[in-house]
Amino acid sequence: MRRVVATGTFDILHPGHVYYLEASRALGDELHVIVARDANVKHKPAPVIHESQRLRMVQALRVVDHAHLGDEHDMFVPIEAIGPDVITIGFNQHFDVEKLESMLRTRGIDAEVTRIGAFQGEGFCSSRTIMETIIKKRCFEGRSQE
Repeated sequence: MRRVVATGTFDILHPGHVYYLEASRALGDELHVIVARDANVKHKPAPVIHESQRLRMVQALRVVDHAHLGDEHDMFVPIEAIGPDVITIGFNQHFDVEKLESMLRTRGIDAEVTRIGAFQGEGFCSSRTIMETIIKKRCFEGRSQE
């Protein structure tokens, strides 16, 4: 069985997330998704949706076989427990593939790292864009019409 691990924040689920997870699942027989803990999201604004709710939303997706919260102190702990053959990272995730592979080998994890390209279809591919659109359409346009 070929296990694949995908990781992310998954703050507001959108078509870009679905594309990333479907492309990840296509690389193996079983997809595990590690959802970032609130405390670990430091490279962008803090998530709007609490980690337990983000985990529940990811668990509900048909393409996902298993969903896990990340470890608050060591990102490799859940990866070691899963023992993946492939780890996928999204087009906008700030990982250097070669450096990540080296770090994995240091921990005794022999997994291939694959970057999944950007979603090219219609619809949203960014939680930040969704939030900006909500603010624009609901907060500003609504006021001007009152």
